[in-house]
Amino acid sequence: MNDDATLSLPLPPTGGPTGDAVRRGLLRKMRAELDDTVRYLMPFEEPLAIHEHVGRWVELVFTGEIECLSCGKRIKKTYGEGACYPCFQKEASFSPCIVRPELCRAHLGEGRDPDWEVAHHAQPHVVYLAWTGALKVGVTRDTNIPTRWLDQGAGAAIRLAEVPYRQLAGEIEVAMKAHLSDRTQWQRMLADGPTDVDMVAEKRRYAALLDDGLKQWRSENDEVVRPRYPLPTPPMKPTRISLDKTRAVDGLLTGIRGQYLIFEGERALNVRRHAGYRVELAV
Repeated sequence: MNDDATLSLPLPPTGGPTGDAVRRGLLRKMRAELDDTVRYLMPFEEPLAIHEHVGRWVELVFTGEIECLSCGKRIKKTYGEGACYPCFQKEASFSPCIVRPELCRAHLGEGRDPDWEVAHHAQPHVVYLAWTGALKVGVTRDTNIPTRWLDQGAGAAIRLAEVPYRQLAGEIEVAMKAHLSDRTQWQRMLADGPTDVDMVAEKRRYAALLDDGLKQWRSENDEVVRPRYPLPTPPMKPTRISLDKTRAVDGLLTGIRGQYLIFEGERALNVRRHAGYRVELAV
């Protein structure tokens, strides 16, 4: 859909979720794919290419049921991204080093599940700079690029450093956090339009601040990725939708960026935040 398309307002469905595309299942992180315009897939049992429905009426109803995406247990609230508390405490995919990579022990053959750690964290990682309404620093496995940037709604991103394992990437990120945030300010990200910030110049600026022991890992790859999202008109003052408070959300789907579905009235639903929530979705 191009930026000049005119959005018509269809009548909302009545009598429950019905329409051209109906899906039922647990919410999970949307799968994002870089294209001329970023493509988004809602990974239900029968997947839905939700980006194709920007400009149409969408209804999403939370059934009141929440399940742990790790063990399948019915729960009252989630921890991390869709886990019950026991899984959050013991599963390797919810280890503290997910949030704080400098704590990772995978390169030493240690962790909650050493085999999982070796497969996921004792692998090449990237420290990157991303523009999400402001410049931020982040860490991800090399194979997660550019998906990680799309998940964060980055308007532009570039590799800062490339290292052989996660803990070392965490050290560089910690050094950068003396100068940059490692968090995305979601409202600024959604309200942000196309950016022309010089990411190569920013990379040179911040790479120069690393000490000699870390500078050796500076990436020689200066490619800048500038995704274009299916969001014709960015919301100026987006408000967050919580399915814990609002069981049903409907209206014109005006766009998607990061892991947010944007509805008319500048209402924003973070799909990833509601991982494990059972819903019915209709277009």
